Amino acid sequence: MTGNHKDKTISRRRALAVTGGTVAAGGLVAAGFQSAFADTADTTTDADATASASASSTSGECMTLMTSVTEGPYYLDGALVRKDITEGKAGVPLTLRLTVVDATDGCTPVKGAAVEIWHCDAWGYYSGYTTANPGGSAPAESEEGDSANDQTYLRGYQVANANGVVKFETIFPGWYTPRTCHIHVKVHTGGEKEDGTYEGGKVNYTGQLFFADDIAEEIFTLDPYARHTGSYTVLADDMVYDGGGAASGLLTLKAVHKKDPSKGYKGSLTLGVDPDAESTGAGSGGGGTPPSGAPTGAPPSDSPSPSDSASS
Repeated sequence: MTGNHKDKTISRRRALAVTGGTVAAGGLVAAGFQSAFADTADTTTDADATASASASSTSGECMTLMTSVTEGPYYLDGALVRKDITEGKAGVPLTLRLTVVDATDGCTPVKGAAVEIWHCDAWGYYSGYTTANPGGSAPAESEEGDSANDQTYLRGYQVANANGVVKFETIFPGWYTPRTCHIHVKVHTGGEKEDGTYEGGKVNYTGQLFFADDIAEEIFTLDPYARHTGSYTVLADDMVYDGGGAASGLLTLKAVHKKDPSKGYKGSLTLGVDPDAESTGAGSGGGGTPPSGAPTGAPPSDSPSPSDSASS
């Protein structure tokens, strides 16, 4: 196993301090998306999606709204609308499927909701901030030698279909001190696709998605993750994750090949939002301060330009 995966530097008292803020306007609850999706299918059938939404509604889980958490120090405006956000970044493949439902209206699908995600690469670097030290010992981001755009990789939007479903192709995130492995997420409504990105509307929810410790630790023994060593923070010690399971953003994960984690994972979650609420992105939880203080990698002066490779 790479590094010390029992880092206790983030105390429970500190976690309570940074997550104990008032309830933000943008409420959300996340319930595990239980029906596994087919290995070769890119979309869910209407019948499957309807059954899933119905199951969420009868369970009552999605009616419990939860506090928004901070967008963290690495957010950038202008992400591209596209399904594949990897840009050739090396790592274990991750297919992420998120279903957006209206928690104030019987968990009905929210057609047209724009889901935005962003996360670090296998060594803990975010696009737009590639000189920010991820902590521990890691190669410089430039050493990966890929063709990824340093301002846009591992960031993107997808617009929900009639069943409220979006799907992303990405890689399993790495980690940076003092945070556990996570993906940032925002749910937008009321805007529209324009010039390759998403414009207007409002943010209904700002949150983070999390990974079970045993799966993350196994992934981090693999290349290229294993080249980043140091003190990895487990879920129980993270300053943002509050231990609530799926309702706190813990993904349901399914291995593509049970005996070979390098083949990738499929992650899923149902996001129950209030489409009338608005989140500022300054919810509770500190989001994690980079080990050397504020990010040292300056964000781009302009929003990322749409590329010909952006896809719906």
